[in-house]
Amino acid sequence: MSMVLEQINKPGDIKKIPEEQYGVLAEEIRQFLLEKVSQTGGHLASNLGVVELTMALHLVLNLPEDKIIWDVGHQSYVHKILSGRKDGFDELRKYHGLSGFPKRKESVCDAFDTGHSSTSISAGLGIAQARDLQNENYTVVSVIGDGALTGGMAYEALNNAARMKKNFIIILNDNNMSISENVGGMSKYLNHVRSDEGYIALKRRVQRALQQVPVVGDGMITKISRTKNSIKQLFIPGMLFENMGITYFGPVDGHDLNAMVRIIKEAKNIDRAVLIHVLTKKGKGYAPAEKNPERFHGIDPFDIETGKSKKKKTAPTYTDVFAKKLCELAKTNSKLVAVTAAMPDGTGLKHFAKQYPSRFFDVGIAEQHAVTSAAGMAAGGLKPVVAVYSSFLQRGYDQILHDVCIQNLPVVFAVDRAGLVGSDGETHQGIFDLSYLSEIPGMTVFAPKNTWELGAALEFAVAFDAPIALRYPRGEAYQGLKEFVQPVEYGKSEILYLHPDDAKKPSVALLAVGSMVESAVTVREMLMSQEIACDLVNVRFVKPVDTEVLDKMAKRNTLLVTMEENVLRGGYGQMAIGYIHQNYPNVDMINIALPDAYVEHGDVGSLKRELKLDAESITQTILERIQK
Repeated sequence: MSMVLEQINKPGDIKKIPEEQYGVLAEEIRQFLLEKVSQTGGHLASNLGVVELTMALHLVLNLPEDKIIWDVGHQSYVHKILSGRKDGFDELRKYHGLSGFPKRKESVCDAFDTGHSSTSISAGLGIAQARDLQNENYTVVSVIGDGALTGGMAYEALNNAARMKKNFIIILNDNNMSISENVGGMSKYLNHVRSDEGYIALKRRVQRALQQVPVVGDGMITKISRTKNSIKQLFIPGMLFENMGITYFGPVDGHDLNAMVRIIKEAKNIDRAVLIHVLTKKGKGYAPAEKNPERFHGIDPFDIETGKSKKKKTAPTYTDVFAKKLCELAKTNSKLVAVTAAMPDGTGLKHFAKQYPSRFFDVGIAEQHAVTSAAGMAAGGLKPVVAVYSSFLQRGYDQILHDVCIQNLPVVFAVDRAGLVGSDGETHQGIFDLSYLSEIPGMTVFAPKNTWELGAALEFAVAFDAPIALRYPRGEAYQGLKEFVQPVEYGKSEILYLHPDDAKKPSVALLAVGSMVESAVTVREMLMSQEIACDLVNVRFVKPVDTEVLDKMAKRNTLLVTMEENVLRGGYGQMAIGYIHQNYPNVDMINIALPDAYVEHGDVGSLKRELKLDAESITQTILERIQK
């Protein structure tokens, strides 16, 4: 490890570093990030862009007494290094290792857990209000990206922050990116502020003129910069934040450490909400990330020299299959439109956007708006497909219920990253969607078993004249069971294997949901090797529940086993066991599902083994029940 960075071992150590070594420290932090993230994977470009900004915060603030709230939180790696956690980066995002997001249980320097966008101003405002009510004295800083300002929650918080009578600092990290390139009116506004040549040129001319005034010139510049009615306040177009009642500083170069330190110190002295507009470059210091910040937002392990991923892709992902099929369907259906919330690449919709740009809508990080605007499109005669990650769709729950399902509007929800997603941890695991979608009247929920069934399911959904959600996992699509091509019939499961009717008892029926079908195939083979007869059902429709197939399995077997990658409460298993216990009280059941808990970060294989959701653990659970 380099000589300067190795001196950072606990909060506040950066203040012991001589000022002339700050530039070296910034370079060493970037090199450290490259070396570690290239091995573990993680969020790279966003962290490379906030090195000087984070250094400035740690130089000015006193942690952990002062509080920093990181919006989303994937840009908190530098903060973790400077607060004494650099030794944990070898285990970044691994099971029981360092989290890729702020975690209060991990460090007292993490003031608030974050993982979803547009929350930091609300959280910071709440912390500041708690401080003031308890007559405490510390600084609260919320760091929010310009992409997060497309989320309506940020404006709700800004509206209330304007009423603050004591200091509260908001840092707007403006890099013109969320994950993909920013969209919408706020992005245009910030672009105008960022690039207003008339303002910048005027400011430079005034500064040059004042500098030529003997003795007092520099002092006049400093005084003007600290005056509310400065040149900046007069000439920046719109002054949106000032008009809301929030003091605005900037734009300031987020890679000029000295300028950042000065402006944060100045902001601390103002007894009201202050917004510092900081300009940064996402991916700064690493050419491949600067050139393609979207690809290096969240990345698998990669080769530093080339920037190419080390992960070998052997099969298309579920996202790839969805994207290809959607484009095919759009060729013959001119009413088919696609909606995403700032995730055209992650959801696969970038392909649709290129082929059908007028039918593609990226609403920014605004899931609530995405859902309701799709409802409006459906009411207007279009066929919208909303592609969204499972954990992000949670943010549009009321809109699904109130704006889509009450009106029975034919919106398709393509729910990507459903189930365990691994390294991003609690805030990103897609383990609640079966529960929160199934409880809504009028919603249909389908979970395809493999690559071919996802294509058939999407075709069915686009033709379906009511709300429907297709739920599929992250990663490579399952290529097995290709021979089973039963057409999709509404509300009907697919029976894959039946044991002989004269099979000796005990006999087991496996009812597997979506991604768990692959595991169920292995479980069936293991049970049969123990001379236990076994039926296997691909559930397909989680809602409505196929009671006919439950009747059939209950009459044939002494034990029914449901398998799903969702929490137990409210999932398919609970719906099935309620029906079986009411109608077949002598039939035993096991629900294989996730516990009523939040699942931490780690690779999916390790998580499944720990949670006993892997094929070996499931088989052992079944054998133990049979033995009893």
